[in-house]
Amino acid sequence: MAKTTPATQALAKAGVTFELVAYDYDPGDQRVGLQAAEAIGESAARVFKTLMMEADGKPVCVLIPSDREASLKKVAAHFGAKHAAMMTPAAAERLTGYHVGGISALGQRRKVPTAVDATALAFDTIFVNGGQRGLQAKLTPADLLHTLDARTADLLGK
Repeated sequence: MAKTTPATQALAKAGVTFELVAYDYDPGDQRVGLQAAEAIGESAARVFKTLMMEADGKPVCVLIPSDREASLKKVAAHFGAKHAAMMTPAAAERLTGYHVGGISALGQRRKVPTAVDATALAFDTIFVNGGQRGLQAKLTPADLLHTLDARTADLLGK
């Protein structure tokens, strides 16, 4: 497995201290984030999944705990939009340059507005996709927010 990805390069360029954790990716598992948490032995609340979405038709990126669902209403409101929807997998791959299951908020082909669920701030470190299937990056929420130029918000549904 390659340890250098656009995501890890973005972290290194930002001077962020991070740790990579590799795991066996299961392409048949529909719960990619939960599968990652289980595979690395971490709480699902600490492993954040990357969701590529559209807010009023414009691309946005949302990171939420892997065991939770995003509230479309809250996502739309955060980005000043009336409607939010998931991006199609093909559109997400084209936009980010990553494959589904390995989409990272870091190092995407095109920078898009990004929000991280506020629950990330409850942890000293969290895990996010490292830019390929089977690779997680462990870092502080502050470093993630800084590198992404992102803000936190309540993005979770019930």
